[in-house]
Amino acid sequence: MNAEGGSSGLAKSAAVKLSEMGERTKKLGTAMRDPHGQRRIILVIVCIALLLDNMLYMVIVPIIPDYLADLENEQSEHVHEMMHTNSSANSTIQDKSNKDNLDVQIGVLFASKAILQLLVNPLSGTFIDRVGYDIPLLIGLTVMFVSTCIFAFGENYATLFAARSLQGLGSAFADTSGIAMIADKYTEESERSKALGIALAFISFGSLVAPPFGGFLYEFVGKKVPFIVLACICLVDGLMLLTVIKPFSNRTRENMPVGTPIYRLMIDPYIAVVAGALTVCNIPLAFLEPTIANWMETTMHSSQWEMGITWLPAFFPHVLGVYITVKLAAKHPHLQWFYGALGMVIIGASSCTVPACKTFGQLIAPLCGICFGIALVDTALLPTLAFLVDVRHVSVYGSVYAIADISYSVAYAMGPIVAGQIVHNNGFAQLNLGMGLVNVLYAPALLLLRNVCQMKPSYSERDNLLEEAPQGLYDTIKMEERKAKKKNYSSAGNCLPVDENGFDPFRAQRSVSEESSGPEYT
Repeated sequence: MNAEGGSSGLAKSAAVKLSEMGERTKKLGTAMRDPHGQRRIILVIVCIALLLDNMLYMVIVPIIPDYLADLENEQSEHVHEMMHTNSSANSTIQDKSNKDNLDVQIGVLFASKAILQLLVNPLSGTFIDRVGYDIPLLIGLTVMFVSTCIFAFGENYATLFAARSLQGLGSAFADTSGIAMIADKYTEESERSKALGIALAFISFGSLVAPPFGGFLYEFVGKKVPFIVLACICLVDGLMLLTVIKPFSNRTRENMPVGTPIYRLMIDPYIAVVAGALTVCNIPLAFLEPTIANWMETTMHSSQWEMGITWLPAFFPHVLGVYITVKLAAKHPHLQWFYGALGMVIIGASSCTVPACKTFGQLIAPLCGICFGIALVDTALLPTLAFLVDVRHVSVYGSVYAIADISYSVAYAMGPIVAGQIVHNNGFAQLNLGMGLVNVLYAPALLLLRNVCQMKPSYSERDNLLEEAPQGLYDTIKMEERKAKKKNYSSAGNCLPVDENGFDPFRAQRSVSEESSGPEYT
């Protein structure tokens, strides 16, 4: 009887657990069907993708130089034995030549990701505008997974170079489509700024935590483990994307409006100003990352752990900058240009003070200032790009965020190659003073964005940029709607009314756009 009672109790317990699992699955399914719940899950998926991409970008910083140096030593060991009978002067010259060659190899390897990303972004932006955001994101995650596995098991320079370049291809799809998907799903300006701010916080966390993460695992468990861990996370994120969004079962993309070609967006003066600011503000970070460790070693005799966690304290002011900008943008959305300009001034001032630091503790302050300023610029200007597309072009965001990704890639492609040459020829202090001066001088250019809040959703400024008549049914309908609405907007004043959610006429125009373009893209 006791045995029967025990088995009966186990059966009841199992039934209860199965019932609870069923309820949880049902709740998850309900949340995925709910638009608000689904976009939260999408935000999580995109943030994980951005975190992975930036961790992959920075995790090699403490690993690859040491690993390539070991490979170089093994390959040249026989040569050194043969040269042992020669003079010490010849040996010294050969050692210096090998070191210079290794530095060039490391610089090219680091820059290859950004260079390929820079080349692919114009094509990926157009592709995203044509097919939607979900399939390109899946492509990007798949390519990143493959490149991470190659990094884990690659044992020569050519293989590592191929993996790094392949990562740039994946980033061109994953980063652009992920940010564009957030802009598309979060249509209210305050919600969009908050969501993009969360994404930027994940980008910052991935970039800053990756070097100590990679260095720790590399030292204690070897080169493969950091990349295997990241590959597993990438695989899980891809499976979540397939489960939640189901890219290949989506049929609503046929009703999507045709996005503005990327070359037209590039010649838009407002978008050009924002793209220039994104490039300039990221130059100090991109140029310091490959040069600051060597400078710390020679000037302040820093230890390995200090060089490894150089940027980690800067994560907290970066998140603080994102938080402050999101809050200020919700209350004063017409001052987005000012937040960006202020961030560039802070970056410039902080960059100029880096060479004056004599200890690791002193160095933390300007590095925190640089990351705080970058947070202000990125958090203010990334939502501004989506707003400019909404009021001046068609509300499809793949190409405009491809331009933003190009802006970042320009800075990070030049960094590993150009920065070292500048330090070699002019010195570390001149490099920082130059970067600081460029940021301060560019800040007034953001004054051109001060009237962005006055732009009416009538697309009148876009009409002036068009060199030809509207093409296709979508543009023809929109032009007719704009003509009909011009009379209504002519008496609205110079600036759109602002409430706690942003711009009322802007929301009204977007609702018209959504009605004309079919059901919401999911």
